[in-house]
Amino acid sequence: MTISDFGASAGAWLLENGHRTLLAVTGGRFPKKLLGMQTLELHTIGRKSGQRRSTMLTAPIYEPDRIVVVASKGGHSVDPDWFKNLVAHPDVEVTVDEATTPWTARRADADEKKRLWPILVKANSGYDGYQRRTDRDIPVVILTPRS
Repeated sequence: MTISDFGASAGAWLLENGHRTLLAVTGGRFPKKLLGMQTLELHTIGRKSGQRRSTMLTAPIYEPDRIVVVASKGGHSVDPDWFKNLVAHPDVEVTVDEATTPWTARRADADEKKRLWPILVKANSGYDGYQRRTDRDIPVVILTPRS
């Protein structure tokens, strides 16, 4: 692990656990949004364990029929585990305001990412820096409601 990866991992851990702590302390009232983006909890099935896994994320695009999240991991050189899990098991759940609903996840194709990237960077300019920091193509994930 490089020094840059260590920093990215530490930052991701702090954001995840800080968010969970704030939600616990405030009874789920704060933070509803972070940097203007909807906060949510993504539930995946572990690709190795088969167990339910959860992670806190922000959604730069949050609409009734589409949620878009970015698998940036702060510019780490490898994809986050939650992304690897949803690639293996695309049926996921999303919790917002204590309501959990079923969604299907997929990686945006190159054309979709090209169209979405300026919108995502406008919502969080950090994404652009994360992409410059790593050699991997940071995945953009599109979630659509599952019936």
